[in-house]
Parts: sequence; structure tokens; C-alpha cells
Amino acid sequence: MTDNRICSLFGIEKPIIQGGMVWISGWRLAAAVSNAGGLGLIGAGSLTPELLTEHIQKLKSATDKPWGINIPLMSPISAAFVDIAIREKAPVVFTSAGSPKKYTAMLHEHGIKVAHVVSSSKFARKCEEAGVDAVVAEGFEAGGHNGREETTTLTLIPQVRRATTLPLIAAGGIASGEAIFAMMALGADGVQIGTLFALTQESSASETFKKRCTSLEEGDTMLTLKALSPTRLVKNELYQRIAEAEQQGATAEQLLELVPKGSARRGIFEDDIENGEVEIGQIASAIRSIDSVADVMQRLTQEFCNVQQKAGSWKS
Repeated sequence: MTDNRICSLFGIEKPIIQGGMVWISGWRLAAAVSNAGGLGLIGAGSLTPELLTEHIQKLKSATDKPWGINIPLMSPISAAFVDIAIREKAPVVFTSAGSPKKYTAMLHEHGIKVAHVVSSSKFARKCEEAGVDAVVAEGFEAGGHNGREETTTLTLIPQVRRATTLPLIAAGGIASGEAIFAMMALGADGVQIGTLFALTQESSASETFKKRCTSLEEGDTMLTLKALSPTRLVKNELYQRIAEAEQQGATAEQLLELVPKGSARRGIFEDDIENGEVEIGQIASAIRSIDSVADVMQRLTQEFCNVQQKAGSWKS
């Protein structure tokens, strides 16, 4: 993978960013990705301010490479997370689920690079207006919370590329070097990968979660909870209860009762894979082993180089 705008922007060797996933993206995973040449992110969404500070300090001790924090702006304590990012001198902050204007200028004042996650060209243009340094365009194949547009990554990336001149990071359904090459062919400068890193040895997710997700088949995840916040979930007992309620016309309030606070923690972190939210992307059905981050990064690089060489040999 040759140097490009994402590598130059974040000071990394490979244009691969690890998703900042709740209950998954702790300091061990972030450090492993950064040490392997990508950009590791701590997911602040499932942490308290005290725990975020602890994870950052452990991350700093584990790597001398660039790293970052993912901050969901819908969090009621997002301001505290931003204060910590500034105090701990985070090189990079990725924001999501809110307006990119909220903290971008403040973070820039402290020399922090900012990327924002979007699900449409419309919001990509708003990112450019807000002055962010890069935009992450995430298709609805991705795990966890998604945009309401239900636009696939393959469709989304070229449209966002036409809508903005910002460095563009593709996300959603990417778990191979071939997929990285395809996203770059469509106009992306780099990729953000969640599911593949969620199922590595360094991920904070429970082993029960990892084993369940590496046994999934095509169609075993569905985008649901659309009346609340569209979320991709593995089909389990909780999903069945949600699906039945949605078919009966449940209101947002009724759905919220089915998915109380802590459901994601139970499904991802605490082994309750039947009654918790088991959030993972569609591409999980293509993953069958739980490997180290170093092995994953090496494989992605080799696959990318192989397809790049093959593409270069094609004749018109």
C-alpha cells in the first residue's frame, strides 16, 4: 500500500483505521493496530471518563505510533471525552452520531486531527463545511449503529467522493485486501475496519461473542430498531422479540423497553449472546478464525498487493 492522503494526514504506514467500537476497542486492540502500521482507536462510548483516561495512558505505554479516540457525540458525556482527548494530547479524534461542528474547532485549536463518520453525501458536505480533516463514509453493511439511508458501501463511496474533496475513508463490509483495493478504486483514500478487528485476539469482546460471530452464515445479521436508531444485530432471542414487536407496529418507547440500557454490554462483553445486543457487521459470515492483529494486518497487506499486481496486468 503506497503512501496516500490518509497516511500523510495521520502519520501512519498503512491507510487502515480500526473502528472505535463499544465494549470492543480498548487500549490493547488500539495499540496492536497502531503498532502494526494502522491507526488504532479507543472506543469512548462504553467507557467512563476515568476509564477512558486509564485506557489512554495504557495505550501510550504500549505504542509510540499515532493513535486516536472515537467519541460518539450523542453521548451525554461527550464534552468530558473531548476534554480528556485534549488533556491527554490525543493525535486524532473520530466523531460520530452528531454534528461535526460541535467540537471540531476546539479540537483543532489543540492540534488534534478530526474525522467524522457519515452515512450520506449530504452529511459529507456538512463535514467539509465544519472543517473536519477527513470523512468516514459508512455503508449499512456495518455492525452496530447505522444511518437511516440503508445505502451500501459500494454505492455510497463514489457518491461521497463526488460530493467532497476531503480525504475519504470507506467503512462497512471491509475485511480483505481485495475489499480495500475496491474501495480505493471507487475513490476512497483509506478504510475503517470494525468487524474483522472485533474478532481478533486483542479485542475486548468476550470469547463467547467472538466464537458466535465467527460461526455466522449469510443473513444471520439484520438491520433493526429503525424507529429508535438503526442497529445491525445478530439474530438471537432478543432480535426475535424486537422483530415481532416491529411487525406489530411497536412504538419507539415500546422498543426501548425491549432493549434496556446495558444490552450491548451484555451481548458483547458479558457472554449473554441470546438476550443481549450482539452487534456485528454482515462481513462476519466471511470470518472463521480469531487471529492476532499482526496476522490480520499482514494478510490484508498481502491480499492488497496481490490484487494490485493482478489489476496492473489487465489489458484493455
